[in-house]
Amino acid sequence: MATQDRLLVIDEGTTSTRAIVFDHGFAQVALAQQDLTLAYPEDGWVEQDGEEIWERTLAVCREAIETAGGVSQIAGIGITNQRETTLVWDRTTGKPIAPAIVWQDRRTARVCEAMKAEGHEAAVQAETGLLLDPYFSATKIGWILDSVDGARARSEAGELAFGTVESFLIWKLTGGQVHASDVTNASRTLLYRLGLGKEGGWSEAMAALFKVPMGMLPEVKPNAADFGMSDESLFGAALPILSAAGDQQSALVGQGCLAPGMAKITYGTGAFLVANTGAERPYSQNRLLGTVGYELPGGGAMALEGSIFNAGTVVKWLRDDLGLIDSAEETESVAAGLKGNGGVFIVPAFTGLGAPHWNADARGTISGLTRATTAAHLVRAGLESAAYQTLDLLEAFEADGAGIRELRVDGGMVANDWLMQFLADICNRPVLRPDYREMTALGAAALAAMQLGWLAPKEWQDRPVQGIRFEPKMADAERKSLIKGWNDAMRRTLA
Repeated sequence: MATQDRLLVIDEGTTSTRAIVFDHGFAQVALAQQDLTLAYPEDGWVEQDGEEIWERTLAVCREAIETAGGVSQIAGIGITNQRETTLVWDRTTGKPIAPAIVWQDRRTARVCEAMKAEGHEAAVQAETGLLLDPYFSATKIGWILDSVDGARARSEAGELAFGTVESFLIWKLTGGQVHASDVTNASRTLLYRLGLGKEGGWSEAMAALFKVPMGMLPEVKPNAADFGMSDESLFGAALPILSAAGDQQSALVGQGCLAPGMAKITYGTGAFLVANTGAERPYSQNRLLGTVGYELPGGGAMALEGSIFNAGTVVKWLRDDLGLIDSAEETESVAAGLKGNGGVFIVPAFTGLGAPHWNADARGTISGLTRATTAAHLVRAGLESAAYQTLDLLEAFEADGAGIRELRVDGGMVANDWLMQFLADICNRPVLRPDYREMTALGAAALAAMQLGWLAPKEWQDRPVQGIRFEPKMADAERKSLIKGWNDAMRRTLA
């Protein structure tokens, strides 16, 4: 009989679903990936088909398992996912009653503004650690319940279930036997009382405020926990679901940031800076988010987070919509081929601005155009925007007392050496890039291994990581001039 010494990780992103198999030493042995469709039916709306998410997830899992040598090799499943994306489904059929509303979606901006005007934000932040913004799940749930005929009555009758993507996948994997979420995803809903262990839990006050029936909500578990068994018919054998975590918290674990003061930033569709703040509940004075970093049976950590809504989407826009580049890889040589940015700045507020601005109405701007501006300047400005937005976050973290001395980076954009050096220069901090960059999936694998008893948290934190360190090299005068240009561009955007 084959040894079950491998872990299957479902990495459910915004634009693709992937299945990765890791061996006992956390080396990647198989990967399968399929793209996911995003729909934009109205300005500021972003949707996905929940059934497509499930079907493509199932397909990549089967492919990865086969590539890795079959289901007899697999000890269990870990899940990591795009957070805040909201699904409501029928408990009998398991079918979503509406398209999934993606985390980027801004359709409930007016609702959030009205609640702010009514004076609710302070109470919401005190209870949940979050701000009133359409980014989070609660107002998305309300929109579905009020927009689908009969949905609110059905929700109150206990016929409907809510979940973020990992919860939906757990439901599907277990054949509807388990309706559960993990603490990191739960803490991004605006419905969770922020805290570790018994201090955290679904908030009746928030559920009442957002008019979400408590009976819709999943059971909340630590990140390493028993999430049930997959249905035997899916893969040829029942597999235990061992871990679940939101993608950014999973990357925090993947980067080994298990001690207070350690931080990582992931550059994917958006970019997310998360700093481990220890066991104490964080409270930001600078419009950052308090959230659960991770929770294990033996303890966990809280975190501060800053969210950039558009990072990798800028490169996709330059390639697919403007046709200025043929591939994302091309941006590195294009940017490096210029002596400077030509005074051009792009503020990519395609779907509003995240931390620390939290402006749902902001839209993207390009400033500094002259007759000398070329396509290359626009490409470079698009890359630079990720670094400037990161600096805005770092300054907010500093003001909250969470000084970050170095940036541990991961995600698709970090393959660009030019961008990593520019990031180190603008932020005036070392940037550490690991050779293996799938930190989100790696974190889910590490959590699953902890649940199996293969690994102790301290052992994971202390493991040596191979990678490259980018040190700041830019002269202070040049850095200050570029930052001034960015701040001017931001003021125009917010005017």
